[in-house]
Amino acid sequence: MTNTPPPDPESSSKNPLGFDEFIAVLVAFSTIGAIIFWSLSRKDSDWNVGEIFSLSPATSPNIQQNPGLPSPVPQVQPNTETETLPSPVPTPNVESSTAPLTSDEVPSTSVLPPIAIAPVTPGQVQPPLSASKPLTPPFSLVTPAKKKSAIPPPIAFNDVPDDFWGRKFINVLSARGTIKGFPDYTFRPNQPVTRAEFAAILQQAFEDKPVQNTPKFKDIQDKFWAIPAINQAISTGFLKGYPNQTFQPEQKISRVQVLVALVSGLNLKTPASPEQILKIYKDAKDIPQYATDKVASATANGLVVNYPNLEVFAPNQEATRAEVAAMVHQALVYRGRLEAIPSNNIVRLPK
Repeated sequence: MTNTPPPDPESSSKNPLGFDEFIAVLVAFSTIGAIIFWSLSRKDSDWNVGEIFSLSPATSPNIQQNPGLPSPVPQVQPNTETETLPSPVPTPNVESSTAPLTSDEVPSTSVLPPIAIAPVTPGQVQPPLSASKPLTPPFSLVTPAKKKSAIPPPIAFNDVPDDFWGRKFINVLSARGTIKGFPDYTFRPNQPVTRAEFAAILQQAFEDKPVQNTPKFKDIQDKFWAIPAINQAISTGFLKGYPNQTFQPEQKISRVQVLVALVSGLNLKTPASPEQILKIYKDAKDIPQYATDKVASATANGLVVNYPNLEVFAPNQEATRAEVAAMVHQALVYRGRLEAIPSNNIVRLPK
C-alpha cells in the first residue's frame, strides 16, 4: 500500500473559507488598496477615485449638512484644502453663515481639481468668465443736439395778432408766467391796468422778498386778493400809498405812474440834464413836475415804449396791458434778467 497524503478537506457550511481562498482574497484587497493609495498620492491626476468612494450620488462635493438646523439645509462650505495649486490663483474670500468648525468637526473631503473663481461681493453681478472686453450695447445712444429750454412756449392768445406791436413783449412775459391771460384764451392787450393788478405783475416779474411791517391801508380789506403783492411792491420801493393812508387798488394806473414805479424800484439815478432829455417828446409839457426826473431816467435807460407815435409820451393816459408788459420787459432787460428784443417802439436817445 502506497502511503499517500489525505485529500484536502472540502468547503462546507461549517468551514466557509479555505486557506488558499483566504490568501487570494487578501492579495486582492491589498492590490485594490495599493491602487487607491497610488491614485490619492498623485498631484497631477485628472480623475479622482477617492471621490467615487467617499461621496454618494445624492451628495454635492461642497455641500455639508448643518447639524444645528432642525431640518437639513444645504450650505456652502469653504474650501479648507491647503494643497499647492499648479498656478497662482486667488482664493475667494467666502464668509460662512455658521460658526467656524473645529478640527474635529471638519469632514474629510477628497482632492478636487483646482478651479479659478474670482471673488464676488454680495449684491455684485459677476461678468462672464469668457468676456475679454466690455460688452457694447447693440444700439447707439442718441444725444439731443440742442438742450431743451426750461421756459415753455408763449401762449397763443386769440386777440393778439401776429402783427400786433406788443406781441413780442407779451410772448416773453406770458411764457414765464409774469403776466397771464384770461380763461377764454384772450390777453386783452388794450384793457387798462389797475394799481392792484400792476402790483401783482411786479410781484411775478421781480420776485423780491417783501420787508416786514408794511403799512395797512384803510381801503384794503383783510382778505383782499392782492394784499401780498401790494405789500411786496411797497416794501421793495416800486409803489407807494397816498397821504391819507389809502392805496386805491382799483384805480387805473397811468403811463407816467408805471415808469415812476419802475425807476423807483430799480433805484435808477437821475441823469445830468433831465430837461434836455425830455425834449425828445412833443408833449413833454404834460409830464407832471414830480415825475420829470423819473421819466428822464426811464428814457435814458430804455424803459419807455411808445405806440403808435414814438415822440408822443402821453404821460397821463391809462396804461394798457400791452404797454405795461412792454415797460416791465424793458425793466427786466435792464436788470439782466431778460435779453433785449428789437422793436421800433422803444424810445432811444440820439447818439
